[in-house]
Amino acid sequence: MIHLGIIEDEPIMLASVEECFEASRDVQVELAATSVEDFLSGMPKDRPLNTLLLDIMLPGINGIVGIPRLLAKWPELDIIMLTNSDDSDNIFRALQAGAFGYISKKRMNPNIIRDAVYTVHRGGSYMSPSIARQVVAYHNQQRIKKSTDPTTELTARQLDIVQGLVDNLSYREIGERLDISIETVRDHIKNIYRKLRVNSKMEVVQKKIKGEI
Repeated sequence: MIHLGIIEDEPIMLASVEECFEASRDVQVELAATSVEDFLSGMPKDRPLNTLLLDIMLPGINGIVGIPRLLAKWPELDIIMLTNSDDSDNIFRALQAGAFGYISKKRMNPNIIRDAVYTVHRGGSYMSPSIARQVVAYHNQQRIKKSTDPTTELTARQLDIVQGLVDNLSYREIGERLDISIETVRDHIKNIYRKLRVNSKMEVVQKKIKGEI
């Protein structure tokens, strides 16, 4: 059973998205709200939720900022973004924050919405064709950049430390695994952050999971 939430600030659009699932026996819309704040406060703790359609441009907390707050409450939540903009910065910020799908409202219809929800619920990732092309172009650019910039290559030891982060080990535990000091681990992690142009352990882990390392 798909337990669906919807956050969309345009009332007509919100009603249209909700109507897409009125005849679906295996999709239950648990809550439809016009803001992240209303959704967080209005969703009962005992009500199940596993999938969310989330607009990016929202009053108050926008969709991208809202993703970590929503995942903190529902860690297994599959989030699909809705947007009027194909801005690449927003696309990658949303995906990096934890979204599994991205639908352009410019080409959206009931079949696309339903297809996205079912695809993501089955473990896949859904993107509108125009957005998918941007993702492919971005990864191609990154691959070219990485191949021409030796400073982005991680050493074997740094890759071992990245794996330790993926395994959710502490700095001390990574040091014990690799037989190096905590200070050495910290130095390697600083260099890893600099090479990957990230600022947190979570960003490193996400890059590893996505196959970017």
